[in-house]
Amino acid sequence: MRALPYVDSALLSDLLPWPTAISALGRALAPAYAEGGFTERTSVPLDNGELLLMPAAGSETVGVKIIGVAPGNPEQGLPRIQGLYTLFDAHTLAPLAVLDGTALTTVRTAGQSAFVVRELAPEQARRLVVFGAGPQAEAHVEAVRAVRSIDTVRIVGRRQERVAALCERLGRSGTDVRPGEPGDVASADIVVCATTSATPVFDGADLADHAFVVAVGSHTPDARELDGHVFSRASLVLVEHRQTALREAGDIVRAVEDGALDPGRLRDFGDLAGLRAGGGISVYKSVGMGWQDLAVAQAVWESLPAGDAR
Repeated sequence: MRALPYVDSALLSDLLPWPTAISALGRALAPAYAEGGFTERTSVPLDNGELLLMPAAGSETVGVKIIGVAPGNPEQGLPRIQGLYTLFDAHTLAPLAVLDGTALTTVRTAGQSAFVVRELAPEQARRLVVFGAGPQAEAHVEAVRAVRSIDTVRIVGRRQERVAALCERLGRSGTDVRPGEPGDVASADIVVCATTSATPVFDGADLADHAFVVAVGSHTPDARELDGHVFSRASLVLVEHRQTALREAGDIVRAVEDGALDPGRLRDFGDLAGLRAGGGISVYKSVGMGWQDLAVAQAVWESLPAGDAR
């Protein structure tokens, strides 16, 4: 058996610029919800974290992502999340390629957020506030800039040295990127929360009345980045999949428990074609789904040079 092509983070970035990734996720959305074949994420608790398995199946390819989440890693200079994605042919189940799972997760999460921003956020959105200074925060700035003409970015984080370094990298494009503070949400058009915080990162009462809020940092029912004020003020609350969000998304679970959110108000990607963000605050809460990983992995596979892909 020949060696499988391995797609590392650098190659993945080269093969899949943001517009391509966003388009791939958009194309995969309708088939995923028409078929309704959602496979639950499997979590295996371990002494130093957890192992996550996320399989998905499509008409041309199938795949599985195996991710290790080790909360103590950053203190040792290692990524909190690491893993691999294995892509298979859907007809023969022969393995096709192995991809860096961390890079894949970063691209699919930020790419999906950017797709939702493209579809629903005000076209005149210019001011972006991002909570977090890690890979997801950086990717979200890049992805959102691919769909909106962002001219002002404020980065809010606990570790100021990381915030400063991220601002320096992102500012090379000419965008006004500076360290920020939680109160900056008062003037933000788009707010992205991409942290590991288990508690709300800003006061929802401070949000601008027209803000579009994206929260991607947690996938467990006991962690939340958004407080009840955000949901009680929101005119639209969008999740990937209603049942999954009510089971896994701490922001949603806690808001329902607190009475800040009526679960009947939830909209998911199955409703997306008919949605229009009206006046008021809009919220998109993501926990990540297997079909998104597969969409990105298949797009990478299709972009590989013929000699590598075949």
